[in-house]
Amino acid sequence: MKKSIAVISALLILMSSCKLGQKYVKPELSVPESFGDFAGTDTFSIADMKWWEVFPDTVLHSLIAKAIENNKDLKIADERIAELAARKRVDKAALFPVVTGEAYGQRETLNYGGDAFKSDPEFGLKASISWEIDLWGNLRWANDRAGALLLESVNSKRALTVSLVAQVAQSYFELVALDNELRIVKQTLNARKESVRLAKLRFEGGLTSETSYQQAEVELARTATRVPVIERNIAVMENEIAFLIGEYTADVRRALSLSNPELPDTLPVGIPSMLLERRPDVRAAEQSLIAANAAVGVAYTNRFPRLTLTGRGGLESEELSDFLKSPMSFLGGSLLGPIFDMGRRQGAYRAQQAAYRQAEASYEKCVLTAFKEVRNAIVDYGKMNEIFTSIKRLESSAKTNLELAQLQYINGVISYLDVLDAQRSYFDARVSLSNAMRDKHLVIIRLYKSLGGGW
Repeated sequence: MKKSIAVISALLILMSSCKLGQKYVKPELSVPESFGDFAGTDTFSIADMKWWEVFPDTVLHSLIAKAIENNKDLKIADERIAELAARKRVDKAALFPVVTGEAYGQRETLNYGGDAFKSDPEFGLKASISWEIDLWGNLRWANDRAGALLLESVNSKRALTVSLVAQVAQSYFELVALDNELRIVKQTLNARKESVRLAKLRFEGGLTSETSYQQAEVELARTATRVPVIERNIAVMENEIAFLIGEYTADVRRALSLSNPELPDTLPVGIPSMLLERRPDVRAAEQSLIAANAAVGVAYTNRFPRLTLTGRGGLESEELSDFLKSPMSFLGGSLLGPIFDMGRRQGAYRAQQAAYRQAEASYEKCVLTAFKEVRNAIVDYGKMNEIFTSIKRLESSAKTNLELAQLQYINGVISYLDVLDAQRSYFDARVSLSNAMRDKHLVIIRLYKSLGGGW
């Protein structure tokens, strides 16, 4: 008897070790050896730095920390991870026997024909064990799928954290740039008011025509219209930051002015192969592909018979006095397999194969997107110093031109229209310079995000 049990156990272990289906193989991708002309070749990447090391503004630090703590999308992602972890436990538990207990007492009375009243009581205390033997790997494929979905949710949260850090930083610098633009507009507005006052005096004194005076009034009105537009944009940006950090109030603290970061010629971006491990969205896409492959395995093994062993043992008696003297036991096995289902299981298998090919294409697209974003960010970074230098030179030239135009106008050499053109050029150049300083911050953010930093 013991030998038979040992043989059966060995056979069950051998059969349960079988796992039919295609093992996951990572797609082969022709990843380039470098990111381009502006990229370095060091294996170290800026993405290896913590976000508080990349963004030196301490006020921004507090906003990002609040966002990571309070953002509702991150809280949803946390609960999604908890949900999938619990589901993973359910799928893993299916690999093991299920043991249940039952205690009962019942009394049935019978009176067939009205002349043979009979009482039929029964008492029982039993334990049952049920175990589905994973002959073909069906349950193990399901467990693999649950594990991949869990890891996908973890990496999806990491990708969300990267996006959140970048979005808060970008909104912050855009807000400070809007503050700076509003100051420029208000300073220009005061200058326009002074120009109107002088134009009016010259017109009333007969030195110029009314046209110059009216042109000054038009420029004053045009500049004044920009104030409420910028104030509206500031309020909207404050509301956006408040939403990101999970607060209702829109009173966002920020720096008084934009700093002008010094951008070195190149920043370390690592080697391309590291991007696949660094970018959490790429990691999540691969886990989704692994889950799809496991789902194919589930659908494939669903086409084969499934073996379930059932055992029961305990006490069962019609009289309580004999209860402890009445042991019972039961052992059974069932083999359930498809015979004819109109191709339902085969159709499900083909559908999962198509779903896997979709996931494979999505993974490859995610990798392509990652490389495109990195290359674009590197090009932007490589050209940013050149752009800023050109705009700074433009602003300096526009300022000199305005001073010269004002002097020539006073001396009657040029018309007031020439002065207005010089004023517009200087105003546009000042705003462009402010935006260029903002863009120097944003290009670092885009590069940092594209490389997968921040989680």
